[in-house]
Amino acid sequence: MSLHHRLTLPTVTLFVALLGPLAVARAQEAPAPCLDGGAYDQFDFWVGEWDVFTPDGVRAGSNRIEKVAAGCLLVEHWTSAAGGTGNSLNYYHPARQQWIQVWVDGQGGVIEVAGEFTDGAMRFVGEHVYPDGRREAFRMRFTPQVDGSVRQFIEQSKDEGATWYVWFDGRYERTGRPDTGEPRE
Repeated sequence: MSLHHRLTLPTVTLFVALLGPLAVARAQEAPAPCLDGGAYDQFDFWVGEWDVFTPDGVRAGSNRIEKVAAGCLLVEHWTSAAGGTGNSLNYYHPARQQWIQVWVDGQGGVIEVAGEFTDGAMRFVGEHVYPDGRREAFRMRFTPQVDGSVRQFIEQSKDEGATWYVWFDGRYERTGRPDTGEPRE
């Protein structure tokens, strides 16, 4: 007898009745671990809509940081004042107990860094890979300020860290557009 003949309406009804509660239970699982606080919330001070300024007050660009994937991922959307763009993915890696950032800009440059929140700032180290394949050591920190702004300070080294030069120094100021900080799916 074929499978088609054995699946009668009463059999299908019984099957749905038995498996239905399992589907509901799965849908009502505990919240994602990224919403439970701890290390996953360490970079939340960066979430929001920002105007970014250089130390002398010149507008460098705008940045939108959103929390997605049930709070497990921060996505950056950068647009410079000159129109250049870039995006980063930022996430806490539980096995490494580090934050990871992978940045890609509109020119094909890539920055890969790892770090942690320590001494009042999110600190990253890694490398900047240029479109031509050149690699340079890279370090940056994001420091939340008392007034709600954030300072991003980036240094780069052409000699594997023997000397460093300032690559970017910016002050993030909230645009005034509301951001709930709640994750977006």
